[in-house]
Amino acid sequence: MSTLTRSEVVHILRNKTGGLLTEEQIQYKTGLVEQILELKESMNALILGHNYMKPGLFYTVPDYCGDSLDLCRKAAQTDKDYIVFCGVRFMAETAKLLNPDKIVLLPSQKAGCSLAAGITAEDVKTLRKQYPGVPVVTYVNTYADVKAESDICCTSSNAAAVVDSLNSDTVIFLPDEYLAINIAKETGRQIVFPTKNGQSGKHKDTDLDVQMIGWKARCEVHEKFTVDDIKQVRKQFPDTYVLAHPECSPEVVAASDYSGSTNQMIKAVEESDAQQYLLLTECAMGDNIAAMHPEKEMLRLCSVRCPHMNEITLEDTLAALQNKQYQIDIPTDIAQRARRAVERMIAIG
Repeated sequence: MSTLTRSEVVHILRNKTGGLLTEEQIQYKTGLVEQILELKESMNALILGHNYMKPGLFYTVPDYCGDSLDLCRKAAQTDKDYIVFCGVRFMAETAKLLNPDKIVLLPSQKAGCSLAAGITAEDVKTLRKQYPGVPVVTYVNTYADVKAESDICCTSSNAAAVVDSLNSDTVIFLPDEYLAINIAKETGRQIVFPTKNGQSGKHKDTDLDVQMIGWKARCEVHEKFTVDDIKQVRKQFPDTYVLAHPECSPEVVAASDYSGSTNQMIKAVEESDAQQYLLLTECAMGDNIAAMHPEKEMLRLCSVRCPHMNEITLEDTLAALQNKQYQIDIPTDIAQRARRAVERMIAIG
């Protein structure tokens, strides 16, 4: 990526951003990209970009783009001195866990996550007391102190494989409510949602016969999509291929044609013969896929932007490199335990 010429950057910005940029904006962003690429080279830095980055960033400065699992693998394999993570904080923390001796930078301090904020390390400790001996699977969309209280992490692409790998009749699966229900269905398990006082939403907490214990936290983007959205689209465009992220509600997933991680959704659009498709996920990814496949029509229901991912800009990415800000720091005791959970996840694949 560092070998891009100015004319190549201009071409990308003109052709991958939906024609929404003025010529003045294109020239301005090209200057930012050039500075970022120069600093990346001189600092021996690796830039990782999540699939939810805007096209102007997604197609220009990252060395690798992908979903959480893919980028975790890239972070684990790098020999660079710096890692700049164009994503949200829990992703940058995961990169730091896998590279404790490297400097990991997050372009914006405000790039948090509503789902990660939905559970604490104390919550996990409480659940372990309620269900002694039951293994804890924690979604990678959590902060390091929560991972540290877990046995293994997972992503949306390998969650079912991680659950099955434990060979346990009962698992605790945290924190996404909808993903937990979807994975419980996929793995043939009943699920309960206990409260902090030990009372379960469906069964008694002592009834642990081949089931999953979940947690009621949700992604503020994916919970907004509804079955009615799909019905309205199918009514107008009956041949539309509908793809939903597994953080969407079980009803939305069931009404869709396909459900998978962001990488899996990208591949599914690429391999499908459908000429119209609808993505029920963060809208910047829709823009990126639309730019990949101009021969197909993406229906523009996908208009929900993650406010946290939206914090990451070319300006902030440049500032992160220039000022070596904002560095991710994780206490050693937490990092050691959290790293084990992440490494076990990567080993599952």
